[in-house]
Amino acid sequence: TLRVLAFIKKFRFFLCKPIMNSCLRMFNFKPSLSPQASEGVTFIGPDTHAIQAMGDKIESKLLAKNAKVNTIPGFDGVVKDADEAVRIAREIGYPVMIKASAGGGGKGMRIAWDDEETREGFRFSSQEAASSFGDDRLLIEKFIDNPRHIEIQVLADKHDNALWLNERECSIQRRNQKVVEEAPSTFLDPDTRRAMGEQAVALAKAVKYSSAGTVEFLVDSKKNFYFLEMNTRLQVEHPITECITGLDLVQEMIRVAKGYPLRHKQADIPINGWAVECRVYAEDPYKSFGLPSIGRLSQYQEPLHVRVDSGIQEGSDISIYYDPMISKLITYGSDRAEALQRMEEALDNYVIRGVTHNIALLREVIIHPRFVQGNISTKFLPDVYPDGFKGLFSLKIFLCSCLVSQQVEVDGMKLNVTNEWNLASPLSSVTIDGTHRTIQCLSRDAAGNISIQFLGTVYKLRILTKLAAELSKYMPEKAVEDTTSILRSPMPGAVVAVSVKPGDLVSEGQEICVIEAMKMQNSLIAAKSGKVCLVSSL
Repeated sequence: TLRVLAFIKKFRFFLCKPIMNSCLRMFNFKPSLSPQASEGVTFIGPDTHAIQAMGDKIESKLLAKNAKVNTIPGFDGVVKDADEAVRIAREIGYPVMIKASAGGGGKGMRIAWDDEETREGFRFSSQEAASSFGDDRLLIEKFIDNPRHIEIQVLADKHDNALWLNERECSIQRRNQKVVEEAPSTFLDPDTRRAMGEQAVALAKAVKYSSAGTVEFLVDSKKNFYFLEMNTRLQVEHPITECITGLDLVQEMIRVAKGYPLRHKQADIPINGWAVECRVYAEDPYKSFGLPSIGRLSQYQEPLHVRVDSGIQEGSDISIYYDPMISKLITYGSDRAEALQRMEEALDNYVIRGVTHNIALLREVIIHPRFVQGNISTKFLPDVYPDGFKGLFSLKIFLCSCLVSQQVEVDGMKLNVTNEWNLASPLSSVTIDGTHRTIQCLSRDAAGNISIQFLGTVYKLRILTKLAAELSKYMPEKAVEDTTSILRSPMPGAVVAVSVKPGDLVSEGQEICVIEAMKMQNSLIAAKSGKVCLVSSL
């Protein structure tokens, strides 16, 4: 028991609701009773009433309305079937958001712009909700187009005291799941911040909340904000709030559980400096901004002088059964520019081998002009990369003699390079025309092929002598495989449905099968019309 509880404490930010519920069942915690009454222990967190009320999106929305919290227009009941979903969506007006009532972490959520997408969304969302939460109930709300996702950290005690600890900007997302967060937000003014904070505290008091929690809002371009959900736990991104306020949220949660009143007043809560968090995932960012990658971490080295909260180590296996997060990487600075600069350096010095990771995407996001200007929304990734993420830029390098050459040619441009090459080390320090960079050498072979990671992006290089470089242009190129007639899963996962069989005629865009990976269901469609020749799991 002690070992399991120690595991929960160490890896608490990785535990999703199903795992937490399993742990509670293991120790015979009964939801209808408080842990104190049933087990004789003090639970560090809110009581079961608050967890149940805020864990149900339908009930939490009704409670928010009664507490005078701004809510999104929509249907507050349980949607029975696809036909009722279409009827409700039409009444609300498209676009709509279909959401799992017991959901969280972006699972069980679908945007629908018409009747067909509503029916499809109802099917997938209910299946994901049942798989992830054991509860397939859905609700439908008006979709707020192009919003920001901004959340308020709250802290409350058992003596009817509650504080709001400023906001976190969480708008950089893929599949409704956060990727980059920062505190504070570049968008909020003091009046909007105060209004959001006061409503968050009002909701916490309405459910007699005691502990740390997060009230999430959608904020439109005119700074109108709407309640999204309340997370009755410590959020993955809580460290950035700790950075700018100086409060240790875990310590405060323990004090509240012990029965102590809060030590601070609202006027005592500062905003000092700026903090940024990047979620490092075992994902391929070139596929839908991040499809799961599995494997064993053959080499793992965290950057120094920054905060890294991780639940893995070198040799760990990344499987399809859990969230793909490897770690959360946090940097802090006196201002936003300093925090972002430190994040760039940290990402460049993060060594992860054995699985594909999303560092290339993270690094490009934080240096993109729109992000630097604070011009972001939850649609940032599809807006900036409408054709998908392709990497930083195309790079072709041919060295004139060998790897220690002092001059390289990049797409016809000559650059002076000074370096401390050590191919045995995962990190190499390089100065390119006076600018210091860190390069990671990922692999090399006897034919002169080298794979490097530069500015987060992986590049394939060939290092040749002058003679070999001249002769290489006469070598035939390997033909690229034509895969237009083959449908392969872009990610590892479990096949939950196959909609066709050999001999069937299919049209372009038709669903062929459904793959579930890391609790998300993905519909695979035909790239062109034709006849199904073979269905194989190999």
